[in-house]
Amino acid sequence: MTTPLFLLRCVQLGLSMADLDLLSIGLVNDMFTERENDDFDGWHEVAGQADFDAF
Repeated sequence: MTTPLFLLRCVQLGLSMADLDLLSIGLVNDMFTERENDDFDGWHEVAGQADFDAF
């Protein structure tokens, strides 16, 4: 990830430069990933007993 892309992600998350003093690069990446996952509609599937047995 390049510096401009990282800063773009920070702007998209609404983070300030002061916030970046408290956050690591990995945490910012995790926050962005979770924000993108919020729009995913596939979370309604629930595992059944057969799924656990296969696991």
